Amino acid sequence: MVLIRELEQKDKQEVLEMMRVFYDSPAVFHTSSDAVLKRDVENCLGDMPFVEGFVFEDGGLLAGYAMVSKGYTTEYGGLCIWIEDIYIKPEYRRQGIASALFVYLEGRYPDAVRFKLEVEKENVGAIETYLKSGYRASPYFEMTKEMGKG
Repeated sequence: MVLIRELEQKDKQEVLEMMRVFYDSPAVFHTSSDAVLKRDVENCLGDMPFVEGFVFEDGGLLAGYAMVSKGYTTEYGGLCIWIEDIYIKPEYRRQGIASALFVYLEGRYPDAVRFKLEVEKENVGAIETYLKSGYRASPYFEMTKEMGKG
């Protein structure tokens, strides 16, 4: 049974290694520098109120991690939880960890009015999992502007 818990200082190095694998994979459109990934972890461990990190632990070993950011959605009038990262090591995939994460997050944020995530269209396995957990494709076209702070 995999335990989902908050990211702790002792997890930092291994989570950074998993993040590097994740951000260098085809599952992510835009890679991030090591400095950005380190800042992400530090913000999860620090007092940044907008981001939280979680790990999936199996018998004392890390099976993966997730990060979420928190915001407000005017469209739905309340808290929006953006699931930024979900990474599960290959040997732990297809064991229900992502589905368990969604249940965990819904329990952790009972006042949230929306949960969001991104997925590459080619990531069919992840899409199947998300659909089974009640997620649906959004009709919106996303636009971004990067400010060179990465």
